[in-house]
Amino acid sequence: MKVTIITVTYNSSETLQNCISSVANQSFSNIEHIIVDGASNDETLEIIKKNPSVSKFISEKDDGLYHAMNKGISISSGDIIGFLNSDDIYINNTVIEEVVEKIGKKSSLYADLCYVKKDDLDKVTRLWKSGNFKSNNFNFGWMPPHPTFFVKKNIYNKYGLFNLNFKSSADYELMLRFLHKEKISTVYLPKVIIKMREGGKSNKFLKNRILANIEDKKAWTINGLKTPLFFSFLKPIRKIPQFFKKTINE
Repeated sequence: MKVTIITVTYNSSETLQNCISSVANQSFSNIEHIIVDGASNDETLEIIKKNPSVSKFISEKDDGLYHAMNKGISISSGDIIGFLNSDDIYINNTVIEEVVEKIGKKSSLYADLCYVKKDDLDKVTRLWKSGNFKSNNFNFGWMPPHPTFFVKKNIYNKYGLFNLNFKSSADYELMLRFLHKEKISTVYLPKVIIKMREGGKSNKFLKNRILANIEDKKAWTINGLKTPLFFSFLKPIRKIPQFFKKTINE
């Protein structure tokens, strides 16, 4: 079983080495680490080139985050595909080993995630606990944290990649399509596996949050699904407990 980890970068020199080392130090050995760079003009390329653990890399202009992620999928050779942002790290060196063991014959896996201070990776500011998946979870604003979502490559081949008509919520649309519409099998790994630095694209500014909410509803429509009643309120409300849970179990 081979696992592909895809990292998208653009001028990520400040944090990229931590990300690469986090993958390179995993106890599971059969990992393909692909980096898709958007033609950075800082020291990102120099960092990539000096790390032999990076299996493949592309550096060229792209049409945004999800276009870059799709490029990574298209050149991947792993049986399981996951994503790790250039400013994020795995919480320890056994994460991928645990993912492979847990996913088994299931088509996908998801876990928990914590947000940390940008300059202090030990300072937890939010804890996103996913909980067990049920068939109607999406109706009540549920979604797993996308960086913890590992999917077998054959699922991408069968049901498609990220929808490039979305600017902020293509990850939500893909998970809705895979888990809710197509009902692929999944399993929950009940532990934090990723530390995410604060300041994600879809959460950073109010206008981006408004756009994400609009696109979340669009995700239901384009998949031929009826948007649940009170969906616009339920999804943001589900995030509130994340700010009060600060203790993680590795």
